[in-house]
Amino acid sequence: MVIDLISHRKPDGATESTVFGPFHRLGAPELPAGGNIALLDKTGTPTLVGGRVLDLDGKPIEGAVLDVRQAQSNGHYDSQDQSLSGLHMRGRFRTDAEGRYFVRTVRPVSYPILSDGPVGRMLRATGRHPRRPAHIHFVVDGYEPVTTHIFDRTDEYLGSDAVFAVKDSLICDFMRHDSPTAEAARLSIDPPFLSADFDFHLKPATDQGATVLDAQQRLAALGAAG
Repeated sequence: MVIDLISHRKPDGATESTVFGPFHRLGAPELPAGGNIALLDKTGTPTLVGGRVLDLDGKPIEGAVLDVRQAQSNGHYDSQDQSLSGLHMRGRFRTDAEGRYFVRTVRPVSYPILSDGPVGRMLRATGRHPRRPAHIHFVVDGYEPVTTHIFDRTDEYLGSDAVFAVKDSLICDFMRHDSPTAEAARLSIDPPFLSADFDFHLKPATDQGATVLDAQQRLAALGAAG
């Protein structure tokens, strides 16, 4: 987080960044607005996340790409779950002409980071727990890309995140709905379900040819080449 603070300073009004995390995987499917990244998660509470991607003047950014990933409701990412053979809880979404995006998922949950080895010893020595507050990961690429999360305001670990990644501007409300809405009905979601609204604000890119995901792909290619 110190490196993030030094290397990814944002101007006033731009969405703040936070840690990339170890569980990103290439190849997430591109989904339409309202596409469900949680098809195999049968225990989580259905959740709709939407909003807009805007520039610093509030103008919509059409065609911005949001690479979304999240832990399952059992607290594991797909790469940790031996019952899964492919990608899950991942998707790529594009904004429409008004900069809108719309993701169907399940409510994010808190989970423990791996705490064996030196990480676990450090946490125990400093009297800290290993848990991360409930969040959804986003890499938003339209102007200058931002790597960030949104956090559930009700989570008990917001003030003690094991990796210190919480920023106040990234905390949002996951609202419970006990009666149907037009969007939920269109997606055949019965109440109760949750919704969250969050707008991303991007600054103009200094290098239109380089993105966070491009860098990840280059690293993956180098790794494959040995």
